[in-house]
Amino acid sequence: MQIVHAPHIPVRDDWLARREEPVLEPDLQIVDAHHHLWDRQTGRYLADEYAKDAGSGHRIVSTVYVQCRSMLRQDGAASMKPVGEVEFANGIAAMFASGAYGPTKCCQAIVGGADLTLGSELEPVIEAMLQVSGGRLRGIRNPLAWHDNPTVRSSPVVPPRDLMSSPSFRQGVKTLGRFGLTLDVWVYHTQLEQLYVLARSIPEVTVVVDHFGGPVGVGPHADERERMFVEWKRGLERLASLPNTRIKLGGAGMNVFGFDFASRDLPPSSEDLSAAWRPYFDTCIEFFGATRCMFESNFPVDKGMFSYGVLWNAFKRLATSMSADEKAALFSLTAALTYRLQIDGDKL
Repeated sequence: MQIVHAPHIPVRDDWLARREEPVLEPDLQIVDAHHHLWDRQTGRYLADEYAKDAGSGHRIVSTVYVQCRSMLRQDGAASMKPVGEVEFANGIAAMFASGAYGPTKCCQAIVGGADLTLGSELEPVIEAMLQVSGGRLRGIRNPLAWHDNPTVRSSPVVPPRDLMSSPSFRQGVKTLGRFGLTLDVWVYHTQLEQLYVLARSIPEVTVVVDHFGGPVGVGPHADERERMFVEWKRGLERLASLPNTRIKLGGAGMNVFGFDFASRDLPPSSEDLSAAWRPYFDTCIEFFGATRCMFESNFPVDKGMFSYGVLWNAFKRLATSMSADEKAALFSLTAALTYRLQIDGDKL
């Protein structure tokens, strides 16, 4: 896989501090369905940093850690290197389970990063991940976001163009079904047709679509956002027709979405964010329904554009007109059911 410069927006804590808001609906139970942890040249975001964000006033009861190539094993076979990331996330989960970092059960579910093209070598990797996960491994994600224009980048890893169509990759996804694991997927709207074909071929595997399904607002799509929206909406509707699909609402703090909030003098308010994201939110609810949608922070990636507290206020504003049951689904139950989390004493 080709490695390019990470296109994430730098986090500026002093800039973020210029926008403070009272927490809306502070008692609403939240599962953060998608976040990362890392220690890189671009910055550190580990237990202390996440605990500070999770403790900003919203009731974050549990979280889902998602693959980001953190703490890969230095030694051993290349296929086994991602086992280190699961081991790392499980260690963070144990730290939070002690209560020393607040009430949040961070990394209660883990989405790892085993190479799904490994064929017969995949099962030993997944078995090793299960052994070191403390029973928390729930899914696998591989880099899949690909675009033919080099200005469209959201990750330092660029996968092969047609990886989803690869027979070895598809066989790997079928292997996930035998272990009861989800397939998490981050793709652009230009890839939704490929994803539909893949998801249709594996009805036994739950496919979790990250980040609103990837509506791209940069590069060749920057001046044709209306056309992009129509194409994204068409692809998403077809994907939602498959009962084994779920979607995460979030990730719009990445450059690839095309929002310019990070270039402004003041960080965006929750009103700014909810207004900008309303068309995407409404479309996802229309096609998937609340019981197949879940909110995600995508921190620390999205932290370059807004704070954790403002983000969840924005989500709560988006859900203002929803019923109590729909809110429960969006903020906690869909994620809990998808990733088999235990919240409020009930294992779902």
